Formats: sequence, structure tokens, C-alpha cells
Amino acid sequence: VQEEKIFAGKVLRLHVCTMEGAEWLEEGPEDTTGEKLKERGLKHCVPGSLEDPKTVTHHKLIHATSEKVLTDTKTVLEENIQDRDVLLLIKKRAPTLPPKMADVVAEEKRKQEQKAPDKDAILKATANLPARSVDRTVSHHNVRDFQTELRKILVSLIEVAQKLLALNPDAVELFKKANAMLDEDEEDRVDEIALRQLTEMGFPESRAVKALRLNHMSVTQAMEWLIEHADDPSVDAPLPGQPPAEAPAEGAASSAEAAAGPSSEEGGEEAKDELTEIFKKIRRKREFRPDPRAVIALMEMGFDEKEVVDALRVNNNQQNAACEWLLGDRKPSPEDLDKGIDTNSPLFQAILENPVVQLGLTNPKTLLAFEDMLENPLNSTQWMNDPETGPVMLQISRIFQTLNRT
Repeated sequence: VQEEKIFAGKVLRLHVCTMEGAEWLEEGPEDTTGEKLKERGLKHCVPGSLEDPKTVTHHKLIHATSEKVLTDTKTVLEENIQDRDVLLLIKKRAPTLPPKMADVVAEEKRKQEQKAPDKDAILKATANLPARSVDRTVSHHNVRDFQTELRKILVSLIEVAQKLLALNPDAVELFKKANAMLDEDEEDRVDEIALRQLTEMGFPESRAVKALRLNHMSVTQAMEWLIEHADDPSVDAPLPGQPPAEAPAEGAASSAEAAAGPSSEEGGEEAKDELTEIFKKIRRKREFRPDPRAVIALMEMGFDEKEVVDALRVNNNQQNAACEWLLGDRKPSPEDLDKGIDTNSPLFQAILENPVVQLGLTNPKTLLAFEDMLENPLNSTQWMNDPETGPVMLQISRIFQTLNRT
């Protein structure tokens, strides 16, 4: 017996097949390489193909179960192939050829032909056209911005809603609850745990409160801010636009007075006065509060605090838009935000005559929605999707779009 036969490895029987449907049984020891298996397979399916040495490299073997491509230099044992496994012999895809220079030039030419004309080309093409004078003021007026006009509409509708709700005997109680909810405004609160963590580090409480408000109650960012501004002479100055410390106490006292309710002797007139006071308190609590970070950033650019606050109010606390407003013509002005629509205008009359709007104005929730949208225009989507206030807002939008096209 020969020595190599005594120490020969295990013989594996492998099923090899091709994409054309040819199939055969290939036998070989465990030390057979992938390249040898391909050569044997090509003898079965492509007779005479081995005369071209590139034929072997243009084919590959794939393990059918694991979908793994076998490496030419690795053995069957190294590839972990078992007895009676199935292998697929296929031809490799030919690499994509680079595009011809003529095709590249043709594609660039096509893109140039489809390119929009520049300003000089437009002027040259329209040089012989007759000039027409257009009243741009009238044109701009006809294409009014709905968001700008909506604010004026809301200001006027709030006045109408207040008068209607004053006739509702349940309105006072409803708005007392709304007033109480506003007393729990989260924006004025400071996270006690975060504040304690900073004070335990040795930072003064007032300075820690300022840092937390500037950094949205993040302890890490607040601590970094405190360390960065430790030597800043204005570090203890109150935040721009922040209400005075005694304001909440006054507001609480006013709320307590409002909660006391009218005396039995005063009757309905006292109830109306109370409702009016509650309306005023709700509006005061919804007063605009500028983003402290945006105020500081814009003031560092050299703008005065008051004009910075006005810019942020006009632009809904958007710092970039506020900066453009400060550098531009500053329209609309802050005063324009508090002006209502002409109550005798066809638009406002059409809105008031709409049955859906009329019914909505008797709902206290509608008034709260109008107040919220005045100070937080970004919340308009929320109220548009509300089942109670959504239909009212939809009718206002439809009436505006209809009259704006006429």
C-alpha cells in the first residue's frame, strides 16, 4: 500500500450544476482547491475551454446554501464544505466599459441645450417686446399673505368672541379653569433637581437659574456656561425680556381675586366684568417672551434690546429672520401685529356671516385657540387639526382664498 493512500484525506462527493441546467457529481479530497474544482467543472460543461487560460478566472463557484463565493486558493476543507453539498458554477459578469468620449461630449451638449437661459439671454430675446407699465403696489396687494392677514382677522374675531361669551353663564367658570392652567406655565419653572445639582457645586442660586433657563434645563450645558462666564461682569444681570420677580406674585394675587367671583348683589354685570378681567389676565400670561439666547446673540451684534425683542416678536423667535428684519425695512412693524381687520370690509363680513364661524365663536375653546395662535403662530397646525376649532379655521381660510381671487 502506498504511503499517500494511507494518509489520504477524506473524499467528498459534491453536486455541481450550472445555470443552463447541467449537473454532475464531483469527487475529490478535502485538500482540493476551488480553482481545481472549477477546472474539473469546466471540462464537463464547456469542453475545450481550458485552452484559454482566462476561462477559469472568468468563472466562479458559489456554495448554494451559504451563497458564498469560493476562493480559488482555499481548499474545500478551509471553505467548510461538507459531503453532498451543492455548488453552482457560473460565469462572472463582464465589467462595465467606461463611456466613450463621444458619448460624454454628446451628454454634455444635451445638458447645455436644456439649461435655462441666463439674464442676458432673456433681455436679448425680449428686447423688441412692447413695454407695459404694471402697478406693483396693486399687484402686491392682490396677492396678500394669508398668515399676515390671518393675524388681523384673529384680533378682530377675539373681540367678537369675548362679547358673545360674556352672554354665556358658564363662560366665567370655563375661563377660570383656563386661567388656572396658565398659572402652571412650565416655561417659568426651574428644574429643582438640576438647580440643586448646580448649587451643590458651589454656584450661586440666581446664577444657576439663569444658566438653566439659557440652556433649556440641561445641567451639563448650564455648568459649561457658568464656567465660561464666571468672570463676565454681566453674568448676574437678569435675562432680557424676563418678567420681574414680583410679577408672578401679582399675577397669583390677581388670579385669587378673579377666583373669588362676583357677589350676589352685583349680578350679571359683575360677572361680565370678571370675565373681562380674566380675558386680560389670559392675554398678559400669553404675552410674548423672547428667546434669551437669541436676544443675547443679536444684542452682541450691536442692536438695542428693545428693537431685538420687537424683531423676535415679529418673526416668532426665529433668530435669523429677526436679524434680516433688523437689517431690512422692518416691516411689518410690532404695532401692525396688534391691529385688527377693517370690520366693515367684505372679508370680515363674509367670515362673520358663516354659520360654522358663528357657532365656533360661542365656544370658549375657540377663543383660547385664537389667543394661542396670535402669540404662537406655529401652533396653527395643531388648532387646524382639532375637531372643535379645525372647522372654524378651515372656513376662515376658504373665505379668504375665495375673496382674494376676486
